[in-house]
Amino acid sequence: MNPSFPTDPRPEPPERPDDSECCQSGCDPCIFDWYYQEMDRYREELKAWEERHPELMGGSR
Repeated sequence: MNPSFPTDPRPEPPERPDDSECCQSGCDPCIFDWYYQEMDRYREELKAWEERHPELMGGSR
């Protein structure tokens, strides 16, 4: 991937499933297990993106 900013958009968080989307039957993995894995991935990607773009994080004094 090209490291320039126009091709490096800020990551978007995954959409949280509705509570009604869980069938409550003990699936392994549950739809929420997938969601939490995606949230972990999102947080890692966001942290890396913020490190690549410190000028956008409002760190000016």
